[in-house]
Amino acid sequence: MSSPEELLRIEGVRKAFPGVVALDDVDFDLRRGEVHVLLGENGAGKSTLIKVLSGAHRPDEGRILVEGREVVIRDAQDAAGLGIATIYQEFNLVPDVTVAENIFLGRQPRRFGFVDTKRMEAEAAELLERVGVDVAPGAKVRGLGIAQLQMVEIAKALSLDAKVLIMDEPTAVLTTEEVERLFTIARRLRGEGVGLVFITHHLEEIADLGDRVTVLRDGRSVAHVAASEPEDELVRLMVGRSIDEQYPRERPEPGETLLKVRGLTRSGVFEDIDLDVRAGEVVGLAGLVGAGRTEVARAVFGADPYDSGSVEVIGDRLPGGDVGAALGAGLGLVPEDRKGQGLVLDASVEENLGLVTLGPSSRGGFVDLSGQRSSATRIAGELAIRMAHIGQHVRTLSGGNQQKVVIGKWLLAESRVLVLDEPTRGVDAGAKVEIYRLVNELTASGHAVLMISSDLPEVLGMSDRILVMAQGRVTGELSAEEATQDSVMSLAVAANPGTSTEENEVEGR
Repeated sequence: MSSPEELLRIEGVRKAFPGVVALDDVDFDLRRGEVHVLLGENGAGKSTLIKVLSGAHRPDEGRILVEGREVVIRDAQDAAGLGIATIYQEFNLVPDVTVAENIFLGRQPRRFGFVDTKRMEAEAAELLERVGVDVAPGAKVRGLGIAQLQMVEIAKALSLDAKVLIMDEPTAVLTTEEVERLFTIARRLRGEGVGLVFITHHLEEIADLGDRVTVLRDGRSVAHVAASEPEDELVRLMVGRSIDEQYPRERPEPGETLLKVRGLTRSGVFEDIDLDVRAGEVVGLAGLVGAGRTEVARAVFGADPYDSGSVEVIGDRLPGGDVGAALGAGLGLVPEDRKGQGLVLDASVEENLGLVTLGPSSRGGFVDLSGQRSSATRIAGELAIRMAHIGQHVRTLSGGNQQKVVIGKWLLAESRVLVLDEPTRGVDAGAKVEIYRLVNELTASGHAVLMISSDLPEVLGMSDRILVMAQGRVTGELSAEEATQDSVMSLAVAANPGTSTEENEVEGR
């Protein structure tokens, strides 16, 4: 029997899709005025569970109770009527209408049959004040920043008199200052009796905001613990094994120089960039947001032009702005935006893995489909890509498995030099370690890796050497032994003394 303080209870919920059981006998409950963290690796079932609660999926088995009463949630309208609101990672807002219109979309107050704009904007202003955001109700949504969009979504949820607010990775793209502002609002809502379901990959946020944690693994609820549980134990519960080292870097003896960049310059973007990466080596490229790291990576790969300088791969000088030449020389790029630039989301795992080798595997204008499938199946097995089958759409994979597909296509192309731009962004703790181990395997087999990351502990933990950039220039180089957060940050602001680390951050989280 539920307690008077219980808002929501899930008992024995099961949900299956063709070839995969997404949820299997899941239990979960939420009390008034608490933040209950839902934790698990990508693919553990978190997204499916919140879609069940929001009406996007119907469970095959199990019960859902709201304030002690068993309910059926057929669609989003049912969820809203029960006081359940969900804020997804991809915001559900219409960009070309106003903030007020978005908050009350489909529910605009009317007077004499017409939308009462004055009343709507006044009520929107009250909601926006409640969440502490300084945005005009009449402003167009298109002009708002990410943090402001999130607050509009929260205001929209509150306009529905939400008792249960589900937040899916709300801090993923926020700065430290914006995260703290969000937490202040979450604590305020908790104090008003709202129950919050909070999904995050940042373990350090759990004790700061959460009250309790439910851990999902392989579609099952495997633990219910206090938010004060040590991070190491939370990771063990998520992945089902102890992770002794968060950054399990193995350092083989470096070999010949595979990537050599000299004097690379693009006016107004980066200047006089020199770097070398040897076989068996991971070179980290650190710096503040806007330092020019991604721009250098794209220029090295031939995706963007440069004005002067040279790029050599295994002794061959590459023509600037020629991706084909980079591919042919054995250079691969895992881009920062894996969904927008690294994958064809509506294509299969097999098709994505074969993107780079499509041309070389063709004979007489015909693609060797059997060979492509055989190679894709082999590399998917080697990388332990979790999928129902090789023909599964890559869009449906977890973030960590999508990243493995991006890396896998370069391994199929036998690329000797890999540029990894933010390789673990949006990836959970267990999948991060899998990617780090994959990096170890690459360098052990003689590959060279240039790794760009805004996660400073990641750069420190996985790099053999670290180059630091500021304002488009390399300001220093540090060995793994001498690199610390302080020494990297000193170099990161060396050419930019007027900018605070709150304005442009390297993540120390």
